Amino acid sequence: MKLIIQIPCLNESEHLPATIADLPRIIAGIDSIEVLIIDDGSTDNTSEVAEHCGVHHILRFPHNRGLAAAYQAGANACFRLGADLIVNTDADNQYSGFDIPRLIEPILQQRADIVIGDRQVSEIKHFSPLKKFLQLWGSSLIRSISGIQVVDATSGFRAMNRAALAQLFVHNRFSYTLETIIHAGKVGLSVENVKISVNDQLRPSRLFGFIPEYLMRSGIIIFRSYAMYSPMRLFGYLAVTLFSIGAFLCLRFLYFYFQNPEVSAHIQSLQLGTGTVIVAFIVGLFALLADLNANNRRLLEETLARVRLIESSLDPAKLGNIHGLRTTDKQTWTRN
Repeated sequence: MKLIIQIPCLNESEHLPATIADLPRIIAGIDSIEVLIIDDGSTDNTSEVAEHCGVHHILRFPHNRGLAAAYQAGANACFRLGADLIVNTDADNQYSGFDIPRLIEPILQQRADIVIGDRQVSEIKHFSPLKKFLQLWGSSLIRSISGIQVVDATSGFRAMNRAALAQLFVHNRFSYTLETIIHAGKVGLSVENVKISVNDQLRPSRLFGFIPEYLMRSGIIIFRSYAMYSPMRLFGYLAVTLFSIGAFLCLRFLYFYFQNPEVSAHIQSLQLGTGTVIVAFIVGLFALLADLNANNRRLLEETLARVRLIESSLDPAKLGNIHGLRTTDKQTWTRN
């Protein structure tokens, strides 16, 4: 059983040594542990510090591509490197490495495909009351959309097995946390929550500058993900609502017309109602086309998942090198 711990980084040379030192070298049920650093276009010496600290693989981007892209590239690399399961953690040492054995336990016991660390947001001291409320409210929204009883939807401390690695994809450039949960719910992956501890904050978040910015970008991700995986439900509800409004306005006109046919009153209701009904039919047509497109995308994702599984069974030498990936000469952490 091979575990790869992936750590997306952006100018983390200061905090990376503490993060790597905190990682466990031996875990029960795991034969080998390797560490992959995804250097997302750092302008400092993050990659050099990572190699000095003993990481086994470094995937470096020539320029910044965003957290979601770094996460997805790291997951793809882990899959090609033969990982049976991966753990994603942050480079700023926000999450305790001592929680990794508990994080992967549900996967080792074959109870879950994905395990998400529950930071117990309401107890985090450096979170403001507003941030705590938004985190809890956002998690409840993701639960209702995805059908997964996730407690801390924005937690980046996660573990997943090969089935999840093969099937999950990230389509935005901002963050992977919310979209992957929605996707996991749609493809039927099993998700569990594990309570974890959180270290003291070493620096402000680099993912966003202000809470309104985060809400706007996260809201767009949630809407796009829901529209991507459940287009018929989303646009179907909209079409039904518009049709109901249009039908009501048309019936209102007819009601007054039959009371006094000689008076041409309430023409505006007829015009607005007719236009609304036409728009409803157009939205319904878009819903049908979006649903057909979603089915095609599901087939493409299933095909890509099968390709990933086939590639992972082949000799890595025959697949060629992963662009930007460099394996160091550090020895793999094993139980021997």
